Amino acid sequence: MFNNIYKNKSVLITGDTGFKGSWLALWLTLLGANVSGFSLNIPTKPSHFSAIKLRNNINHYKGDIKKLEHLKKVLTKAKPEIVFHLAAQPLVKKAYEDPLDTFQTNTLGSLNLLQSIKNYNQVKSLVMITSDKVYENVEWLWGYREIDRLGGYDPYSASKSMAEIGINSYIKSFFSNCKTKVATARAGNVIGGGDWALDRIVPDSMKAWTKNKNVTIRNPKSTRPWQHVLEPLSGYLLLGKRLYEDTNLHGESFNFGPSTLENFTVKELLSKMSNNLDNFKFKIKKDSSIKEAKLLQLNCDKAINTLKWCPVLNFDETVNFTTDWYKEYYSKPTKIKDFSLMQIKNYHKKAKLKKLSWT
Repeated sequence: MFNNIYKNKSVLITGDTGFKGSWLALWLTLLGANVSGFSLNIPTKPSHFSAIKLRNNINHYKGDIKKLEHLKKVLTKAKPEIVFHLAAQPLVKKAYEDPLDTFQTNTLGSLNLLQSIKNYNQVKSLVMITSDKVYENVEWLWGYREIDRLGGYDPYSASKSMAEIGINSYIKSFFSNCKTKVATARAGNVIGGGDWALDRIVPDSMKAWTKNKNVTIRNPKSTRPWQHVLEPLSGYLLLGKRLYEDTNLHGESFNFGPSTLENFTVKELLSKMSNNLDNFKFKIKKDSSIKEAKLLQLNCDKAINTLKWCPVLNFDETVNFTTDWYKEYYSKPTKIKDFSLMQIKNYHKKAKLKKLSWT
């Protein structure tokens, strides 16, 4: 995969204990990379990071993305050639409860990483992951492109938009004549096994299902670009590879999401999950205190045409991959690392059938 670009490379992931970060770290170990991770804590209990015993397979460093000295120390120890930045406060509701920490983590934390790397002469490829919510969402019917206006109404979205502006400023001001090549990645709503974050539809559903309770949903008609976690991760890995090889992508941004034909409502997602889970039930309870966009779509033409990336799984496969993981975890938790690896390999097989360039 990825022309063996990651084999024996030193790779650093900020936010390795998180849902996406732990899947990315596991995939990179499969690719033969020397993986280091950096995070403040394990954000949930249980967690994918703990379930697969990832600490046994990578070099994990504890630190705070808000503290510049912590980042400088981990760069000195890990000596990465490639960096993926995923450390973030990722929850909309928590951002309302503690907006200042969200801005400090998501905005200042991203700039701290750039500040520490600009004086470090070893990183060649830096992928900064933000969010699909960086766009000023006017809820139009077509997907947002990378050139569309940034802006966020809620604190989480605003923190990510500010991060994008700050990243762009750093690239133009400090990375123009630097060997470090930087790009940002914006992904749609990600689901998959091993996510137990609060106030997310799939984790809340799985917790309720294991207790034989109804899951409560706020906005059943809200439409989201649902995609399995491995979809954007394949895009991040491909972008990291291309940045390592191709200076023309320096300073670019890329959307990673499903086809606009694969946009489904929250209610449709839960109905599809109920087909795979016995006794799965949900109820609707509106919450007007939290403002969330009802319609959100991404245009991924740039990633498709420039990177030769495209989604692999359709909506049914995305839901099946997700529910199958949780069913396996709750029946055979000691075998879950093997199951996660198997899902990565199965995803790769499906990508090969599509003859994607990175396979």
